[in-house]
Amino acid sequence: MVSKPFAIAFASILSASLGLAQSSAALVDSTQQKPAAQQTRVLTSEERGDILMARKMYREAIEAFQSDSQKSAIVYNKIGIAYHQLQQLDNARKYYERAAKTKRDYPEALNNLGTVYYAKKSYRRAISYYHKALRLSPNSASIYSNMGTALFARKKYDDATEAYQKALAIDPNVFEHRSNYGTMLEDRNIEERAKFHYYLAKMYAKSGRNEEALQYVRKALEEGFKDKKKLEEDPEFQALRNLPEFKDLLTAEPRVL
Repeated sequence: MVSKPFAIAFASILSASLGLAQSSAALVDSTQQKPAAQQTRVLTSEERGDILMARKMYREAIEAFQSDSQKSAIVYNKIGIAYHQLQQLDNARKYYERAAKTKRDYPEALNNLGTVYYAKKSYRRAISYYHKALRLSPNSASIYSNMGTALFARKKYDDATEAYQKALAIDPNVFEHRSNYGTMLEDRNIEERAKFHYYLAKMYAKSGRNEEALQYVRKALEEGFKDKKKLEEDPEFQALRNLPEFKDLLTAEPRVL
């Protein structure tokens, strides 16, 4: 949440990175099919690093990015991401800070600094960086989601729900994105993860997305959510109560993960 969704944190920067990496990889394939005389396109250090990141070769990616003689804020941020994937949080923090100093209006670097402090369980500092990032990027569903997760870790459930609702309003699929990268929810214990999925179920039910609501009710129960009375009484679940799937979930003995 180690669990799956560490993901939300780097969605925007890494989607751009991976897109570039894929196009760079396609370029490599195309040049290999041309005669040597026509191979005039040389990959930049950043492009080589993106390809290595896509292949999860993080140490090699760092070397490629470091070989860039004129590093931009984006390159510093990518080095930070590579160190983050190696769980070298202090090195990741150092390069995110360099990225933020190089480009003062760079919300991705501030967001990623927040994820470092979240991983270190310094939730107040994480929230502070998410606030800074949101001032620069107020329509980022990913940053709102990260903010909600940090607030949730501090047991500020109402504030967390508000942040999650803002994320959901911006991107209706923000909680459904899947990625091999990210850090946000990996350190959750079963009780917290169950409660997290219960709150997601409430939000989806409130917005009329019954399929997703049922999915997260099931996850909450499988992960140990025991207060079925809330599912029976919370007004957000009113529209689900006559559905056979919902009734089955309430009566079945869940397989706790």
